[in-house]
Amino acid sequence: MSIQPATLHARRILATLLGLTLAACGGSSDDGAAERTARLEAGRQIFRHDTFGDEALWSDTLRMHEVIAAAVDPATALAVGLKVDLDALPAELQTALAAGQVDLTSPATTVALIRLGAVVGVEGSVESIDGAERLTRVGITCALCHSTVDDAFAPGIGHRLDGWPNRDLDPGAIIALSPALDGASRAIYASWGKGRFDPRFNVDGLNGPVLIPPAYGLSGVHRVTYTGDGDEVAYWNRYVAVVEMGGQGRFSEPRLNLDRQNGSEDRVSDKLDALQAYQLSLAPPSPPAGSFDPVAAARGQRFFEGKAGCAGCHTGERFTDANVRLHPPSDSVAEPETPSYARRSATGAYRTTPLRGAWQHPPYFHNGAAATLEDVVRRYDARNGLALDQGEVADLVQYLKSL
Repeated sequence: MSIQPATLHARRILATLLGLTLAACGGSSDDGAAERTARLEAGRQIFRHDTFGDEALWSDTLRMHEVIAAAVDPATALAVGLKVDLDALPAELQTALAAGQVDLTSPATTVALIRLGAVVGVEGSVESIDGAERLTRVGITCALCHSTVDDAFAPGIGHRLDGWPNRDLDPGAIIALSPALDGASRAIYASWGKGRFDPRFNVDGLNGPVLIPPAYGLSGVHRVTYTGDGDEVAYWNRYVAVVEMGGQGRFSEPRLNLDRQNGSEDRVSDKLDALQAYQLSLAPPSPPAGSFDPVAAARGQRFFEGKAGCAGCHTGERFTDANVRLHPPSDSVAEPETPSYARRSATGAYRTTPLRGAWQHPPYFHNGAAATLEDVVRRYDARNGLALDQGEVADLVQYLKSL
């Protein structure tokens, strides 16, 4: 029996560490830039490939490796929103896929893709046992929810887009496949739907999923989550790594009466700095050429800053006042809701969402209450009595699309 590496990322990390060592030994003026570059590359590898040891949850407890090996063929995986990294596929496999020569109805194909490190956000150990490739352990990474692909090859198969929320992903449907769950738990997970996840469910037992948020455009924003719980990305990364992903480490939050320890080894803390640096380097995507009317957008900007009053909260170049204040649930046009997501958080409040890249990730608000940007504008119009006419609504939407 021989163990085959699931991905090549271990080699990349070793190369990164070597680069850091060499940079530390040098004395040129380029050392700082080289160190920053190496730090970002290390963060990218952590974001894409590091499970923080969460196989203890996904394999040892939920037994998802058994489910994948027995029942998750590539067609099923794509249907629940999993993505395939085209750049991880050998040229001959790309050719075979294009020619329709790859069996997309066989779970063995999924195992082969995992062995190649081609399933975005999924890391697995594949062993050769009695001549067959067997998936023996599986874990997930940050990229599962916070990356997608550009569909360059086919729907769900393309080049990675790190930081883009995977609104096609159905995390609840995936978790519900676990044979370790009872029927009631499966029903809750299955109710979430695509693009939604409840990061509080396994803390307070309430069911109220929120949209998977972007992980781009966070530089300069001190409160990065819907409810602004922490003052930096690393706070939320630790929370997710330990409390949600099941990584090995500890997260403590007195405001939630939460102190979670997984295992005896800390496989999270020393990765948070590089991971945060990489996430802060992810810029929001510019709107596609021709996707908005610039003349109408210019008119919409005037309404945004004037009659509509949007700029009162969506301030500055990042279009958020999150660095200076949070808002009570009553300020949100997505409230009231039951359960209130804000009241399940450490702050009991909401932050104002930054608007750069808003065109990319419908639906909107933390709970997806608005399907389109027009729905967003009309909700504010109704709540605040703005009396916008149809032309003003349309112009505001064009401006939002331009950000």
